[in-house]
Amino acid sequence: MNTIRIGTRDSQLALWQAIQVQNKLNQLGYKTELVPLKATGDVILDKPLYELGITGVFTRHLDIAMLRGEIDIAVHSMKDVPTILPKGIVQAAVLERANFHDILVYKDNLDFLNATHGIVATSSLRRKAQWLNRYPHHHVESLRGNVQTRLNKLATNDWNGAIFAAAGLERINLRPENSLDLDWMVPAPAQGVIMITAMAENLPILAACEKINHKETEICSRIERDFLNLLEGGCSAPIGALAQLDKDNQSINFTGILLSQDGTKKIEVHRHVAVTEANSIAKSCADEVIAQGGKQIMQMDGRTFKVKVLSTKVLTPAQCALFSDEFEVSCQPFIKTETNTLAPEVIKTIQPHVIFTSKNAVQALLENFSADQLRFENLYCVGEETTKLVEEKFGKVTTTAPSSQALAEAIIPLLKGQKVTYFCGNKRLGHIARQFADKEIELQEIEVYQTHLCPTKVQDEIDAVLFFSPSAVESFIQQNNTNKLAFCIGESTAQTAKKYFEKVHVARSPRIEDVIAEAQQSLMKQL
Repeated sequence: MNTIRIGTRDSQLALWQAIQVQNKLNQLGYKTELVPLKATGDVILDKPLYELGITGVFTRHLDIAMLRGEIDIAVHSMKDVPTILPKGIVQAAVLERANFHDILVYKDNLDFLNATHGIVATSSLRRKAQWLNRYPHHHVESLRGNVQTRLNKLATNDWNGAIFAAAGLERINLRPENSLDLDWMVPAPAQGVIMITAMAENLPILAACEKINHKETEICSRIERDFLNLLEGGCSAPIGALAQLDKDNQSINFTGILLSQDGTKKIEVHRHVAVTEANSIAKSCADEVIAQGGKQIMQMDGRTFKVKVLSTKVLTPAQCALFSDEFEVSCQPFIKTETNTLAPEVIKTIQPHVIFTSKNAVQALLENFSADQLRFENLYCVGEETTKLVEEKFGKVTTTAPSSQALAEAIIPLLKGQKVTYFCGNKRLGHIARQFADKEIELQEIEVYQTHLCPTKVQDEIDAVLFFSPSAVESFIQQNNTNKLAFCIGESTAQTAKKYFEKVHVARSPRIEDVIAEAQQSLMKQL
């Protein structure tokens, strides 16, 4: 067998988990290598992602890499993996379960547990619902971010404590001394379990993984995930499940729980059965939850808790479809563009070197003249999408850069003593003109379109905003608050957003699809 390529997310915790798998395989004599991957949006496959069943935000990019043959196995936190795997991908193994408890990390002392007022933080609906069921007079604050970020937020806020998964903190040695196992809280299905997936057809890889599979953990985690799947629960439903084998491995204790999101209603089921009944326990418990009114609880909550994202431009149906089921996406254009009417003689003034920094400029120019009338010797563009359109209409682009500032820096050494035409809008940031000044470059700016701000008050509470231009940021902030996450298509947009928003993310490349990918990956990490 060749070297086993182990796919993993590149976070500290994910890499720790992948190394555990690597060590176990190495001990058996297999050669391995880690392949850390970032989510970079969807790629072109032979079939659409929805046909393959690729849904999980945390797991999607690893699934795609596996289907493309770039990795042999993928390592996941099992509780993050959708209960239905993509076609062709199967569970290859699980490692022995770590601490499955949720824990309370507290400040000062635990006196607040016996008080009528207390503040704890978590963004898990399951944890929030169980806490409020036990402490109905307490207040639960939203807490998002990676483990270190959440610990820092706890330290700097006036909260009494925050709830974490014990395994996540313990694996990277971040569990504080002032922490308490919440042994009364039913964990998420498969919490604390490391899962390995592989292609169903890759029999040698499956055989290797089987050697490190922990059978007892496999039995228990399967029951828990079956229970979750039968109740059709996801991150929008407060569902917990825990299956444990007795010491002799002859019987199973199972606890399942479903709550309303406010914690006022709870249905809890318990079973103690022989291991021979393992395949039926999840269904019998799910049926009991339904019989006790489980559907009514889920319908009462509407099961509509989703991450709410606002796009400041209208997305295409295909772009909206890139969001997984955990997201509710709305679109509201915060700017509009209007094409300027250009005199016919403008064509005669165009210089040998031409700059485009937006698709709007290209489209506006084509509304005034036909492509046959426009002949350019050298073309310089900002962004992949603009470059693609320019090459489609006018020909090969000489230089492309992710921002106007980066483009100016790249081409100034090439254009000394030259004449340049820059097709632009009225809201241009001025990077091109400022950097060309005193560089012995004659710059002709031709405004081909106007950008108009369209400020609108957003009625619904939203978690994040997608911005595709600095003007959209300026328009949004006129009537809306900025206590949200901002996801930006490029550095220029991000610099404007940072004037108003505390948390600003920039896409890996200036494509709408990459803004969506960055938003999904970042937001799901915080749930």
